[in-house]
Parts: sequence; C-alpha cells; structure tokens
Amino acid sequence: MTLATLVAFAAEEAEHHDTAAIMLETFPYGVVALVAFTLLAFVTLSYRNVANRHAHKGEAYAKAHANDIQQAGHGH
Repeated sequence: MTLATLVAFAAEEAEHHDTAAIMLETFPYGVVALVAFTLLAFVTLSYRNVANRHAHKGEAYAKAHANDIQQAGHGH
C-alpha cells in the first residue's frame, strides 16, 4: 500500500460517525440552555406589577416634591 491509499482509508474511516453519539454529546447543551432560559423567565415574571405594589410611595413622593418637578422642566 502506498501512502496515498493509507491517507485515503484514514480519511474515509474518519468520516464515519454515529449520529446518535453526536446527539448524545450535544444534548446537555440544550438542557442547560432550557434551564437557564426558564430561570430567567421566572426572574422576569417576579417583577410583574411591582409599580402597583408601591403606588402609595410614588404618590407620597409626587406630593412632597410637586414644586421641584414643576420648576425643573426637562431635567434642568
């Protein structure tokens, strides 16, 4: 056998792979991504309706600083 035939056989043998083995190797990446995005969704949902929970504080601040807000205008 020549070197060229050995290289050709080696390349051919390297191309054969089991699709199920590849899927099993990459499956944990999908699981990790699913868990991470699920946790981020729960964090996002935990901030729902926060402004309404503390509406009394916002109203009290607006009453206390009504003159400051009206005089400032455009943040100046």
